[in-house]
Amino acid sequence: MQVEFKNEAFTNFSLPENKKAFEEALAKVESELGREYPLIIGGERITTEKKSKSINPSNKEQVVGVVSQADQALAEKAIQTAASTFETWKKVPAQARSRYLYKAAAILRRRKHEFSAWLVKEAGKSWAEADADTAEAIDFMEYYGRQMDKLSQRHELTRIPDEDNELYYVPLGVGVVIPPWNFPLAIMVGMTTAALVAGNTVVLKPASTTPVIAAKFMEILEDAGVPAGVVNFVPGSGSEIGDFLVEHTLTRFISFTGSRDVGLRINELAAKHRPGQKWMKRLVAEMGGKDSIIVDNDCDIELAAQSIVTSAFGFSGQKCSACSRAIVHQDVYDQVLNRVVELTKQLTVGDVRTNDFYTGPVVDEKAYNKILEYIEIGKTEGKLVAGGEKGPETGYFIMPTVFADVDPQARIMQEEIFGPVVAFCKANDFDHALEIANNTEYGLTGAVISRNRANLERAREEFHVGNLYFNRKCTGALVGVHPFGGFNMSGTDSKAGGPDYLLLFTQAKLVSEKL
Repeated sequence: MQVEFKNEAFTNFSLPENKKAFEEALAKVESELGREYPLIIGGERITTEKKSKSINPSNKEQVVGVVSQADQALAEKAIQTAASTFETWKKVPAQARSRYLYKAAAILRRRKHEFSAWLVKEAGKSWAEADADTAEAIDFMEYYGRQMDKLSQRHELTRIPDEDNELYYVPLGVGVVIPPWNFPLAIMVGMTTAALVAGNTVVLKPASTTPVIAAKFMEILEDAGVPAGVVNFVPGSGSEIGDFLVEHTLTRFISFTGSRDVGLRINELAAKHRPGQKWMKRLVAEMGGKDSIIVDNDCDIELAAQSIVTSAFGFSGQKCSACSRAIVHQDVYDQVLNRVVELTKQLTVGDVRTNDFYTGPVVDEKAYNKILEYIEIGKTEGKLVAGGEKGPETGYFIMPTVFADVDPQARIMQEEIFGPVVAFCKANDFDHALEIANNTEYGLTGAVISRNRANLERAREEFHVGNLYFNRKCTGALVGVHPFGGFNMSGTDSKAGGPDYLLLFTQAKLVSEKL
């Protein structure tokens, strides 16, 4: 019997021994930079002529790894391999599949700092953000293993005298897993291992900016003994293999985390039936957010300011849960804004190879240019009160940026920027604040900072987001504690890290025997 699930503890880097251990892990990773990574299909390592370089966003001159790129022929091979492997993998008992996850979690725990160091290098995460990402990856495996153990047990049904009835949760088939670059270990691991522990096989197309971390995780699955062909590692461009994988008649489900536009395209392609296809494809999608923190007039001002700054600028705002809108009651607007500006101006930005900086770069040139464009838009829509400029030129650094006095319908209040930018908007009263909070097409996370119990209860009912937080930041969901997923254009409300998640990768089968 497995011990009860408990979240992996975060590392305290103020302790000299932890700092030293992390520096050693960074040195190990630095000695391995620039290596080549092949595709892995059915356990076979395949090097292709077409390759993609993964770059360290803190240091644009540094190549993290060189990754082979699949074409459609190799994508076809991966799907066929996953389909044939499914015939044996689906017969492996559920609790045996769970044990692969427990083993993989134990291996990752032993290599925790090493994987966090890869996150520092490839994703530009600070030590603390990288450590949290790795801890979450461990949590997903521990949690989903236990959830599969529960799901495989005999289920409560209404019993009648002359029949034996049994409900089983059986796997779906081949899944295409398309994870994001912003949690390139945690979310990739959660999506992949949920699918495989439920008895499915996977074609894993890693994010094009962070493929090396996924390649390193393949080592862990192999070390844990996961059979060849259960997870097939197929990096490649979305335009070349993305649509192909989604449209394939053998694809049974797609698990996607990423942008609204790509998610909607996948939804459209997956919905279309093709000749020879036996099923309606299932889509599990998490598509981002435009998240608000409401600050009521009866509140702790310091808590409000700290919550906004942490939620807006942790990992340079590159979280789908990040606060990009502060909706503040007019009575406390100036106080909260002034304190946020003070705190923001204290934040440091630089190469996260050392633990000296609060946050690091944005992920790549495309993101960098897009965010800088939005800052220019913001200058026409509000008053720039902090940041707004580039950081050191060695990487994709942008200073944490605050705009004040922004209209609720302004572009920087409506469109997902995915960078270190927060817009302040003044609310006349709590009704107005809720109205503004609900005025986007997204519905992922939100927070309310208030001492007014009646207002909190109103927000509980009316603030339309999948993850709502009171008197705390709107980022930092913990596996098993805060099942995560949103409404509207934020996706299918899949609630990753929650008790319902594995049901998305299974189908229920009832067997009834007349006695």
